[in-house]
Amino acid sequence: MLKPILLVEDNPNDLELTLIALAKSQLANEVVVVRDGAEALDYLHRRGEYARRAVGNPAVILLDLKLPKVDGLEVLKEIRQTESLKPVPVVMLTSSKEEQDLIRSYELGVNAYVVKPVDFTEFVRAISDLGIFWAVLNEPPPGSRRYVKPS
Repeated sequence: MLKPILLVEDNPNDLELTLIALAKSQLANEVVVVRDGAEALDYLHRRGEYARRAVGNPAVILLDLKLPKVDGLEVLKEIRQTESLKPVPVVMLTSSKEEQDLIRSYELGVNAYVVKPVDFTEFVRAISDLGIFWAVLNEPPPGSRRYVKPS
């Protein structure tokens, strides 16, 4: 079974565009959508409403920077401080072009920082390329398989 892609996005328009773009890339990975940083952490730590989800980490986390409850930088920080989550690729997918956000993201260990293009066609191409790269082409570290056994 393929590992899912975790999409953390609170903006309904960006969410819809991202889902369209991922669908156009024809990835077979399930896309799990959460709408704030606290929900993302619940999913990753298998707690709250996600306590019974299948064991295993996502193939990649597409993480918005500006989120309600817990912002993207805090989510990233916790991911990188949690041993079992450290190997998971995290792509900051944001509309922020602020240099401080970029610098802080890399300081905290983000794998890629992508500013959302304004143009729909560019946006679809960027998301499709991201999905294919992280879910298919990227070689995960040993012991962090691309597939998970069905439970």
